[in-house]
Amino acid sequence: MSQPSDNLYSQPLEAITGFVFDENVARVFRDMISRSVPGYATLLSMLPVLAQEYIQDNSHCYDLGCSLGAATLALQHSHTRNNVTIIAVDNSDAMIAQCKANILQSSTNTTVKFHCADICDIEINNASMAIMNFTLQFIQPDKRLALLSKIYNGLNKGGALVLSEKIRFDDSQQTWMTQLHHTFKKLNGYSDLEISQKRSALDNILIADTVEQHQQRLRQAGFSKILLWYQCFNFVSILAVK
Repeated sequence: MSQPSDNLYSQPLEAITGFVFDENVARVFRDMISRSVPGYATLLSMLPVLAQEYIQDNSHCYDLGCSLGAATLALQHSHTRNNVTIIAVDNSDAMIAQCKANILQSSTNTTVKFHCADICDIEINNASMAIMNFTLQFIQPDKRLALLSKIYNGLNKGGALVLSEKIRFDDSQQTWMTQLHHTFKKLNGYSDLEISQKRSALDNILIADTVEQHQQRLRQAGFSKILLWYQCFNFVSILAVK
C-alpha cells in the first residue's frame, strides 16, 4: 500500500509555527522519517538482533515515543521469549491511533498495550528493554536525566535501553554533517524551501545533544555499559545496559 507523501512544507508559509506531531504529521510520518533520517531502515532492521539479546521472559518492553509503531513491530515479530508485553507510549493522539491500527494488522502472540501519555509521567517497571527512537531530543533538556534515571531504575538487571538521536557537534564537523544531511534530504526529493521551513519549525523544539552529553547523562542515570553501536552522519543510536 502506498503511503502519503510528505509535502507539509512544500509551499511558502506566511508564518512557520513550531513543529507538532498532529494528524497532518501522523498521516505522512512514515514517508517523512524515511526521507529525513539517514539509515532509519537499517536501524530498525537491527532491533531484532538487540531484542534477541536483551529481551527476557516474563518482562515488559517499552517503546517510548512510539509514533506509528515501527519499533514495536520490529520487537513484536522478532523476540523468542515467553510472556512478554510491549508497552507503546506516545503523547500524540494521532500517532497512537495510527500505531494501534498498524499493530492490529499484525499477527503475533505478543501483547501490546497503548498509552497516550507524556513519557516523563509513566511508570517503568519489570523492563528488559526500552527503546527511544528520536524521542529524547523533543524532551526539555532539564527533564532528560530524570527520565533516563527512571528508565534505569525500571530496568531489570541485564536489561537494555536503545537511545537513538539526532546529534550536534561542538566543532567544524557540525557544518560538514549538516551539509551531508541536507544533501541526503535533497536526494530524497525535498526542496531547499522544504528543508529551510522544516528546520525553522523544529527550532527550539528539537534540541540535540552531543554524543558526549548523552554518554555522560547515561552514566549519571546509573548505566555503566554504554556503547555507540550505530551512526549515520548526524544520527546515532546508543546501547546502554544495566
